[in-house]
Amino acid sequence: MKRVTRRVSSVISLKLHSRMDRILLAIFLTAWTCSASPPNFVLLFADDLGFGDLGSYGHPSSLTPNLDRLAAGGLRFTDFYCSSPVCSPSRASLLTGRYQTRSGVYPGVLYPSSIGGLPLNETTIAEVLKPLGYATAVVGKWHLGFGSKGMYLPTNQGFDHYLGIPYSHDMGPCQNLTCFPPDIKCLGTCDVDVVTVPLIHNEVIIQQPANFLDLERAYSDFATNFITTSATKKQPFFLYYPSHHTHFPQYAGPDAAGKSLRGPFGDALLELDNTIGKIMTTLEKTGAINNTLVLFTSDNGPELMRMSRGGNAGLLKCGKSTTYEGGMREPAIAFWPGTICPGVTHEMASTLDVLPTITRLAGAKLPKVMLDGVDMTEILVHRGKSQRETMMFYPANPSEKYGLFALRFGKYKAHFYTRGASHSSTTPDQDCSVFAGLKAHDPPLIFDLEADPSEHYPLSLEGQPELQAVLERIKKVKEQFEASMVFGESQMSKGTDRGLEPCCNPDCSPKPDCCHC
Repeated sequence: MKRVTRRVSSVISLKLHSRMDRILLAIFLTAWTCSASPPNFVLLFADDLGFGDLGSYGHPSSLTPNLDRLAAGGLRFTDFYCSSPVCSPSRASLLTGRYQTRSGVYPGVLYPSSIGGLPLNETTIAEVLKPLGYATAVVGKWHLGFGSKGMYLPTNQGFDHYLGIPYSHDMGPCQNLTCFPPDIKCLGTCDVDVVTVPLIHNEVIIQQPANFLDLERAYSDFATNFITTSATKKQPFFLYYPSHHTHFPQYAGPDAAGKSLRGPFGDALLELDNTIGKIMTTLEKTGAINNTLVLFTSDNGPELMRMSRGGNAGLLKCGKSTTYEGGMREPAIAFWPGTICPGVTHEMASTLDVLPTITRLAGAKLPKVMLDGVDMTEILVHRGKSQRETMMFYPANPSEKYGLFALRFGKYKAHFYTRGASHSSTTPDQDCSVFAGLKAHDPPLIFDLEADPSEHYPLSLEGQPELQAVLERIKKVKEQFEASMVFGESQMSKGTDRGLEPCCNPDCSPKPDCCHC
C-alpha cells in the first residue's frame, strides 16, 4: 500500500489537472478502500480559537508544540471556514455537512434546559461510518442538546462511546469551575441559577460538578484507551474530540497551569495541546498513525470581549458572533503521513466539507439529503483545486427575512448586512462592537480577501466593469442558494424546561442545589 501511495504521490506532485490525473486519483482511492484497511479518522475541534492563536498561524507566544508538529508535517489551510460564528450551529454543520439552517440548530446556542437539540433524523459522520463497522467515540464538549432523558446525547447520534460535558462549561455556577491554584477565583460571568456542570459517560452522569482540574486527564485517558482498543481489535475508528478549550472562563490542570507565556488563555491552549500530543503518541504506538487522517480546526472565532483572555483573530476583522472573517475563518490542519504532503494550501474549504470527505475516503454512502459540503480529497491527497467556489455567511441568529449576511465567491466577499456583537466588543474597530447595529448594504460592501484579508478597504464599483460583473454573479449565486434553502424547524424556538437540566439525583429537592454526586 505504501508503494501505491508513493507512486500516486509522485504523480500528484506534478500538479496535473487533466482527465488522466483524475483517473489516477480515482485508482488510488479505489486501491485504498478495497485493498487496504479502511482509514481511521481523528477530528480535533477547539472552542473559540481564533485564526491568530496558534504559533503556526503567527502568534509569537503560544506554546503548542504538538499542534506545531501537526502543522509542520501536514497541510495547513489559510482559507478554512466554519459555518456559524457561534457554537451549537457550527457543531451541527460539522457533523452533518449541512448548514445549521437546514437542521434547525439556530438561532444562538443550546442551553442545559433546552427542549430541542440536533434532530435525530439528521445523519452525523458517526452514523455514516457505522454501517462499515467503525468504532465511534466522542470525548469533550457536545453542545448539540441534552433533552428529555438525554435523548440528544451522542449515543443517540451514532457514537458508541461518550465522555464529556453536554454543553459549554460556563453554563453552570462559576464557583464550580475549579481553577489552579484552587484559591484563584474564576473571572467572568457564568450561569449561577442552573445545575452544576455534569460529567457524563454515555448516558449516565458520573460526576456533578465536574472536576475541571482532572478533566483533561480523564479525556486523554478515554481517548487513548479508545484508540488502543480499536487498534488491538483491528477495527477502524472515528474519534471526535471537541475540546472545551479555549472557551472562557479558561482553566488548566497542574500539568499546564502557569506553564505558558499567555496567562490563563495560553495555559488552556497548552492543555489542549497536551491532550492532542497524547492522542498522537497513541496513534504512533499502536501503529495506526500511517492509516489515520487527523483533522484540526475550531468552531468559531475568538471571544474578543474577554480581551487577553479571549483569543486572537490575527489580522482578520472582528471575532465571535460576527460574519466578518475573524468570526468564521479558522486555523485548520490536516495530517496523514505518507498520504498528505506537508505544506500550505490557499484553497477554500469548510467544516461543512468534513463529512463528504470522510465519506469518500472510507468508501461509505452519503446521506440522502441536501448537503452543503464538498469533497476535499483533491486538496488533501492531490494538492489540487477545491470544489468549493463559495462560502455562505449566516449570522448567529439567521432568519428567512434577511437570509445571507455575506457571501464569498472566489477571492471576493460581499457583505449584504453587517452587525457587531457583544462577543467581539472591546476592540478598537467600532464595526465589531455591540453598538454597531444591523446595517444593510445596497450595493453590498465588496472586499478582495487576497489583497485585503482584514476587510479594511471596500472596493469601488465605479469605472470597474469587471468588478460589476463579479457582483452580478455573486447576486445570482446568492439568489439560487437562498431559493434552495429550506429552513428547518428552529430547535431553539422550542423553548426551555428547567426540569430537563441534567441532575444526578433527579428526584432530589431543592434543585438545583441538590444536584451533586
